[in-house]
Amino acid sequence: MPRTFRFPPLADFPLLFIRNFSLRLLLLAGLLGLGLLRPWAGHAQILDDSTRNRYGARTTFILKERDLLQGDTVGRMVDSTLTRLPQQRYWTHDTTFQQTLGYFGAASRPLLWEANRQLGARLGRTVFDQYARGPEDVNYYDTKSPYTFFRFFQGNPYEQVFELGYARSLKKRFNVGFNYERFGANKAIAVSNTKTGQVEHNNFVFFARYQSLNNRYHAMGHFSTARHTLAEQGGIRPQPYQLDTLANQLDTLTNGRVYPDLKLLFGFQREVVNLTNAKNRDSRDRVRLLHSYQLLGRGLTAYHLFNFSRQLNRYTDEQPAPGGVRNPFYPINRLSSAATDDRAEFRQFENTVGVMGQSQQVNYRLYGRYRMYSLETRSAYEAPPVVREALPTVDGPSQLFAGGTAAFQYRQFAIETAGEIKPDLKDAAQTEYWLSGRARLGFLSGEVLLTSVAPTLTEQQFSGNHFAWNTNFKNVNVQQLRVRAARQLGRHFVEAVGTGANVSNYIYYSVDPISQTDQVHMDGPRQTVDSSHFQIGSLMGHYRGSVGHLFFETQATFTAGASSDNPALRIPAVVGEARVYYQGYLFKKALFGQVGVQGYYQSRWKAYDYSPSTQQFFVQDHFTIRSVPVADVFLNADIKTVGVFLKMAYINQFLPPNGYFAAPYYSALPRRFQFGLRWQFFN
Repeated sequence: MPRTFRFPPLADFPLLFIRNFSLRLLLLAGLLGLGLLRPWAGHAQILDDSTRNRYGARTTFILKERDLLQGDTVGRMVDSTLTRLPQQRYWTHDTTFQQTLGYFGAASRPLLWEANRQLGARLGRTVFDQYARGPEDVNYYDTKSPYTFFRFFQGNPYEQVFELGYARSLKKRFNVGFNYERFGANKAIAVSNTKTGQVEHNNFVFFARYQSLNNRYHAMGHFSTARHTLAEQGGIRPQPYQLDTLANQLDTLTNGRVYPDLKLLFGFQREVVNLTNAKNRDSRDRVRLLHSYQLLGRGLTAYHLFNFSRQLNRYTDEQPAPGGVRNPFYPINRLSSAATDDRAEFRQFENTVGVMGQSQQVNYRLYGRYRMYSLETRSAYEAPPVVREALPTVDGPSQLFAGGTAAFQYRQFAIETAGEIKPDLKDAAQTEYWLSGRARLGFLSGEVLLTSVAPTLTEQQFSGNHFAWNTNFKNVNVQQLRVRAARQLGRHFVEAVGTGANVSNYIYYSVDPISQTDQVHMDGPRQTVDSSHFQIGSLMGHYRGSVGHLFFETQATFTAGASSDNPALRIPAVVGEARVYYQGYLFKKALFGQVGVQGYYQSRWKAYDYSPSTQQFFVQDHFTIRSVPVADVFLNADIKTVGVFLKMAYINQFLPPNGYFAAPYYSALPRRFQFGLRWQFFN
């Protein structure tokens, strides 16, 4: 019998965690229990604690790599605000708007346009990036006392976030700590029990920071490991009773398409899905060290950055052709019709050496980088799976990069230039680079960006049980102009950003042109020809303000040039969110609270479809997602160092229709109750 993919129910994970880390959690439970008694201990006790407490958010500072590379050794205070606490896009590490598959922990891609500035060899498997903590997301601390961070979010019964962090200083110059986080999700589609696990993510980071007594030498480094595993369902498979009879009668004689009645596909647990034995695994490890030494004060500092990273992607399906029926996600079974086991492992070593300097008006940074990488692609040929080489290991040639930044500032005027280049001595046309120039005068700023970036390794070659390609693509070229105006007017902040880009040689994944029937699948990567470059224009508006205790915030982006007429790039014409809430103190300022409503909207668009076995989103023309307004009601509260929220997500679900789609045949989660707790200990 084939093994089924099942995680323990989310309700059971605390028990499993206690078995492995019982001593830690018993201590944490004791601290939580004592803390929960504090609000009922009386107002006098709260005042007494606050007057005697020497440490808090104002004595604990966070530093990141970018701070050290800009000469900042102080950092910023820890975030103790409430506003972002109930916003789900801030629960993970990439806070940009994303197209997902409708559930927490699913594959995702950026929803809005942003030019790529990553040069050289890249694996090109990025759909799980927002859940893995990148080097830019690792926090290093300067603490005057031991600092503990804890958060627990639960979207009953579908989503869960748990995070525990600890940092402390040793002899004032040395700080160490760790961070553990877990994301989990239960299935909402095609299950009889909603406690059936779908997503399991674990991420551990150990970090350390040191600065010398004379403050000339600084070092920060970390080791991180992340494991993301999920059960792929392949979207909803419409059943005969869910077909749109009228549409089918009108179209049968034309092209044989079968149209479902989309309003009948929001049965959630009652639905049938395309994949029942498939799962994706994304494993990442990284070792990183950045250190610097002041040669001539702040005017000349030398630095070195070492980085080793590994990423392994594995896709398995124990029944790629159940009952001998071809699955719409698998156009062919190249190697085996009994089992699929595709793997790709990417390794990368980097050493960066540079100099930098800062003054009141001028700062600069110059560097060179040396990179070595390898890619190993493997597949299973037999049943039971026997792993053999599907493609020879790619030991890429050493890659050299050079880059830097230079900035000048005088009063309200500032100018900055930055760039990076990877030369190609054999073919100058394949030289990669990005160059930018930015100028700011008061509240106005403008930036020009030029990029030429090679395709990813996955776009160049792929070999698996169901897909295979070997391409010879050119560099993707972008010329972009961005203008920004931002102004703070008392309690009101207004911002507008306009972007225009010209894109050529764009690489995208598309639908097989011969599969325009009811079974649509991905064909592979394509590239627009030189003569078919296209333009993208966007305008983003942002407002934040308050009147008394009533606060408003709204942001919307309008995009032109990436509609259904664009064969390579799709972006909704309008994407926006808004938030209105009332905030104030209660119980003689012992409790700070917010109550309000927030909403999200995106206009109609032909959303990207998803190919699980290749971990790629692809352009399609057979499915249009309607305009989606989603409203949430929330209540936030803050008691000293404890932040909590209660939220009813998608409260407008039953205003017809009874749901919405995040991707073709992937329905988003229904209305649900969410709650969360964030606790920070400063002593």
